[in-house]
Amino acid sequence: MAASLRSSRAAVVAIITCATFTDILAYSVAVPVLPDLSRRLGASPTMVGLLFASFGVTLLTVSIPMGAASDRIGRRMPLVLGMLTLAASTVLFAFGRSLPVLFAARLIQGAADAITWVVGFAFVADLFGPAERGRVTGIIMSGTSFSFMIGPSLGGWLYELGGARMPFIAVAVLATIVAAAFLWLGEPHRHAARELVPVTAVLRTPEIAACAAAVVAASATTSMFEPVLALHLSALGIGPARIGLVFGTAAVVTTTLHPLIGRLADRLGARRLTLVGLMLSAPGTVLLGQTWSYASTIVLFVIAAAAIALVITPSLAYMAEATSGAGIESFGVAYGLYNVAWGAGLLGGPAIGGFVYERLGFTALSLAWAPLPLAVSWLLLRAGGVGKDVHNLTQVS
Repeated sequence: MAASLRSSRAAVVAIITCATFTDILAYSVAVPVLPDLSRRLGASPTMVGLLFASFGVTLLTVSIPMGAASDRIGRRMPLVLGMLTLAASTVLFAFGRSLPVLFAARLIQGAADAITWVVGFAFVADLFGPAERGRVTGIIMSGTSFSFMIGPSLGGWLYELGGARMPFIAVAVLATIVAAAFLWLGEPHRHAARELVPVTAVLRTPEIAACAAAVVAASATTSMFEPVLALHLSALGIGPARIGLVFGTAAVVTTTLHPLIGRLADRLGARRLTLVGLMLSAPGTVLLGQTWSYASTIVLFVIAAAAIALVITPSLAYMAEATSGAGIESFGVAYGLYNVAWGAGLLGGPAIGGFVYERLGFTALSLAWAPLPLAVSWLLLRAGGVGKDVHNLTQVS
């Protein structure tokens, strides 16, 4: 019985969900803490944006090599390494008391994120066929959103109760437990055989490139708001715990939406749903820029987060769909590219957002940002086959 459980697909999904949950918890507990920490360290809004953005540097450089390595050596041991790296980074974050140390912790955290997400979703693509990937992706992303739901709130409350070290030490302990779970896990029978192909063959596939463009836009948009919205609310006199609740409330909504969106992606097509989410994220960004109070921020941020959820969940299934559709089964490299795209957004979004916010303010930043997802939507519509998808979606509706 125990051996059967160790090698079941359900166990794989459960532990990968725990891993992504822990990874996002480590990322999100910092959101309400860093504005206050930056004030004590004398950091400007631009520096805070760069601190958030540094996460994307190692994510960019580690993702494709780790994806390719997992195609060769298997998925389990890289996932163990990812969780142990995450534990190390959060310990460093807990005890860091200077900007260089915090930047180092953020860089290590980005490497851990790269391993966890690339190898985790490649593992899912190994085990599940096209008709199931949206549903499974929705389950994993629901757990991830639950982490967003409790992460900022937990980070804010624990910071106020026990200082900045407490939330990070808790995450380090959890990451170590998940690493042990991956060591216990067996590898069940795969749906698809792993195929070793040159990285350039994956990068040159038009469908994969189209998915990557959508991911850059979604990542940059959501990560841009994390530091500047926290800074904006702090300027309005709102404390870390209530800032955390803003992000946590939006995560409640997206936690509910991810499984539903995943099933819709299986039914209507992951690519079509990704396009719809991009088009809706532009007005969501503009609306959030009009916030004037704590209550209005909660409502408008929920709307913006729901639109981004319509991009993120389908795009994960879209990447596997585009890879297998091109006759490639190197899911590790494909999800490595996905994470590179996500990292590019994480790198550019907060840095640009912090720079513009410092000079023009929150409302002007939101108005200037809105054309980005619309431009990517236009590029996807121009790409082969996407216009047909939109036409078919209209007929289904």
